[in-house]
Amino acid sequence: MKIKVLGMGCARCQQLEKTTREVLKELGVDAEIEDVKDIKKIMEYPILTTPGLVIDEKLVCSGRVPSKAEVSNFITTALVKEA
Repeated sequence: MKIKVLGMGCARCQQLEKTTREVLKELGVDAEIEDVKDIKKIMEYPILTTPGLVIDEKLVCSGRVPSKAEVSNFITTALVKEA
């Protein structure tokens, strides 16, 4: 699983990355997390405002910091699709 946090490094982007790492640890899921701060790369996704969360090249959330439960749901849904 490959996860990308889209954003320029603001507090909301950092919170999204922290929450994502916590959820992955709790679920025992091994995933690669990449911070994407290059605006040109961010604009390759259908995103208008940051932060954004991309799981396996699919934008699952943007413009806000989702709750821990939402991030968990995004990750488990992606895992089911992988299987």
